[in-house]
Amino acid sequence: MLEGVYCQGVYAPPTVRIVHSGHACNVEEERYTERVYTIREGETLELTCLVTGHPRPHIRWTKTAGSVSDRFQDTSVFNETLHIAKILRHQGGRYYCKAENGLGSPAIKSIRVDVYYLDDPVVTVHQSIGEAKEQFYYERTVFLRCVANSNPPVRYSWHRGRDVLSQGSDKGVEIYEPFFTQGETKILKLKNLRPKDYANYSCIASVRNVCGIPDRRVIFRLTNKTASPSIKLLVEDPIVVNPGQTVSLVCIATGGEPPPTLTWSSTSEKLPEKSVVKDGTLTLPAITSEDAGVYSCIASNNVGNPAKKSTTIIVRALKKGRFWITPDPYHNDDNIQIGREVKISCQVEATPPEELMFSWLKNGRALRSSERMVITQTDPDISPGTTNLDIIDLKFTDFGTYTCVASLRGGGIPEISIDVNISSTTVPPSLTVPRGKSPLVVREGETVELECLVSGKPKPIILWSRADKEVLMPDGSMQMESYDGVLRIVNVSREMTGSYRCQTSQYNGFNVKPREAVVELIVQYPPAVEPAWSEVRQGLNRPVAMSCRVLRAHPSRVLRYEWRLGSRLLHAGHFDTRDETEYTVRTLTREGYGEYTCDIINEAGAGRCTFLVTGKAFAPEFYYDTYSPLWQNRPRVYGFKLQWTQMNPDAVDRIMAYRLGIRQTGQQRWWEQEIPVEGPIQKGELITYNLTELIRPEAYEVRLTPITRFDIYPSSTITHPINSPSFFREFHCSFEEEPICMFTQDKNDNFDWTRQSAATRDTKYTPNTGPSGDHSGSKQGFYMYIETSRPRKEGEKARLLSPTFNVAPKNPYGITNPPAYCFGFYYHMYGKHIGKYGLQKGQATSDASPVWSLTGNQGERWRQAKISIHPTSSFQVIFEGIRGPGIEGDIAIDDVTLEEGECPDPPSNRIKCSMKIYISLKFILLASVKVI
Repeated sequence: MLEGVYCQGVYAPPTVRIVHSGHACNVEEERYTERVYTIREGETLELTCLVTGHPRPHIRWTKTAGSVSDRFQDTSVFNETLHIAKILRHQGGRYYCKAENGLGSPAIKSIRVDVYYLDDPVVTVHQSIGEAKEQFYYERTVFLRCVANSNPPVRYSWHRGRDVLSQGSDKGVEIYEPFFTQGETKILKLKNLRPKDYANYSCIASVRNVCGIPDRRVIFRLTNKTASPSIKLLVEDPIVVNPGQTVSLVCIATGGEPPPTLTWSSTSEKLPEKSVVKDGTLTLPAITSEDAGVYSCIASNNVGNPAKKSTTIIVRALKKGRFWITPDPYHNDDNIQIGREVKISCQVEATPPEELMFSWLKNGRALRSSERMVITQTDPDISPGTTNLDIIDLKFTDFGTYTCVASLRGGGIPEISIDVNISSTTVPPSLTVPRGKSPLVVREGETVELECLVSGKPKPIILWSRADKEVLMPDGSMQMESYDGVLRIVNVSREMTGSYRCQTSQYNGFNVKPREAVVELIVQYPPAVEPAWSEVRQGLNRPVAMSCRVLRAHPSRVLRYEWRLGSRLLHAGHFDTRDETEYTVRTLTREGYGEYTCDIINEAGAGRCTFLVTGKAFAPEFYYDTYSPLWQNRPRVYGFKLQWTQMNPDAVDRIMAYRLGIRQTGQQRWWEQEIPVEGPIQKGELITYNLTELIRPEAYEVRLTPITRFDIYPSSTITHPINSPSFFREFHCSFEEEPICMFTQDKNDNFDWTRQSAATRDTKYTPNTGPSGDHSGSKQGFYMYIETSRPRKEGEKARLLSPTFNVAPKNPYGITNPPAYCFGFYYHMYGKHIGKYGLQKGQATSDASPVWSLTGNQGERWRQAKISIHPTSSFQVIFEGIRGPGIEGDIAIDDVTLEEGECPDPPSNRIKCSMKIYISLKFILLASVKVI
């Protein structure tokens, strides 16, 4: 049957804490509760965001560190566990877990991840400035510099052979102290080389084994032949080649000890993918214009500076031939006239430009420069790649076709020929917009052609650009070329609305003032509306109001709307001054349920609001924040307390029952039953139902569907996994992690226990109380304690509740032979106002009888208590602290343990049960219910 356990205030805002697993080197708590998680590069980072709150909060992981681009590839991770396999150094930083469920403010916790690493050190050797020679002779000062990338900062040590070198150990050796090297003793100075200085030098880089990172060592052999590298390129500079050729660049080392390593680089970020490097030779097969650039051979042996030699590869090419005609510039002519001057200019792009050659033909026959036909080539710096033909005193016989031919000296590249016709019909251009072509009205998504008619002979290139604003053209450029005066735009969008300018270019036409015109483009688009889709839940005989609003539309003046239920027209009309339309169902009937649509229509189409009006109830929300599996006093059977709240129970007709389905995980068949509900469900009320006869170790899946009074539609269904509980074997808690091993604070006491460490505790009010470290003696270690300073009053209580321990009796059908467990903990009782400390046992806190107690100041040290217990079912531990008569009497606990078996040797400070106590430790034996 349904157990009607209704609790007000079940809905709760989210809380968050971060726990870790994986390969942490260390987790530290710093001031202001900052957590630092240290991990070695290459290990697996795994952080879990544990949340509470009802409804179940949504979780998102994000990171902020370094630059904006240094984020998750997908910006954020939407699950509880953040998993990064083989973490890299740049992935360190601050990670945030954010949980929100719509109640109150989102809960956010962060943790800083510090990635530790140590690269192999590199030793470089240098002579003093101004003394660089080909080799290292006597009476030269030499510097050995050792560098390694690391986190945390690295420390260096030097060896000559097997001997450790230190400052002052050798008059000829000087090791730079940290003051001169910004915290690193990485430079070894050898003053006036001696024979014994020629030896093997070892640099050892160390981060002192943090994260288990071993030291790294590098050896450099210094001899009288040690020399910086020198190289030679066996190629010309520059290298001029035709496309398709294979180019080999040969680089050889001509000196250097140790033998240098040769590498290649180029002006681009990396070498072409097809390039091949072998023994210092770089080969570029089937070279193209994109491969042109400067290529450098670099030789390095860590002695002195690297040697570098470069050569330039030039790939020969001819492209983009153009011409323009200039009428007589002295008379400001716009057209060609007999007796005046005419200049024909021809331009091409050539690589290399110095190989470019021009020749002119008239009507196919070679043309030579003369007094009336002057052929010139302009200054390459002013107008590169340009040749001019000046026709002085134009005559009728000069009409004809003039051809400009461009070629590269040496051949191998196809020529470019450009024909220019000069005749009585050669006239300057004019530009107009065809009738009816402006403004152009099109619908979004269509293809449109903007057109400018250009006349004249020859017809120039037309340049298109935006005239009304400094924005890009549809292809992303500032300007687009057209050879026929037409600009074609595919899939036009509303952002393309505006004025477009077309103008003549000097290219392939007359070099006169540009002609221009403007075309207006108007892009119509259907109304954008909200809401696009909405689900409306409502009970029978209630009113329903729906509203559809226009966000934007073009045209926006003539808008009409149509409301429909399915295909049936309900209402239609036109907009006046408002931007929204409403439709109301005054009394909802069974026939009134369904999909309502509102179409808002203009010339370009319609925007649609959709409302699904339904009488089905919202989905229930399972309550995850309590531990609800039940342990029954039978070896293979367990139960589960299912708990949920109903989301918006008053939204529809009253919920009469729930349809409960349960199946074993992996099986197909569902077993169903109905759970009746007595009376209306209040918002936030907790509903419970005990599932029994579940077989361990099987897991189950539960689904829950609310049934309304009319049950018109199948209601929303949710599922819940149930896992078989595992039985307790051993428990240890040192309170080092924020979750404090699932201990919780009693909500019915006067104040709380506090998690603290000696390093962060403020003792200015009670300097003579409390521990100076945790049980292990660490000032960074954590423990739990009660603070007795103001505003605490004598007799006030603080209770700390352990998780519930699930144990299996050896004889589950009786208590004649219950199992034994040893419960232990360390306590610290120091201060003149210490009360009493003890252990009680009973069915509840109200009737607990003392079984262990201790009175008074026990000194400034940690002591251990151990008690053997024999539970017959699941149980829970409660630490209770009662404030004494003064403020100098803080009590702390640490390292709580629970193990199978009797306590081996009880400590000597175990006290008889008859003593009175102020601090109590209580065991609550829960009858036959196991709470997890």
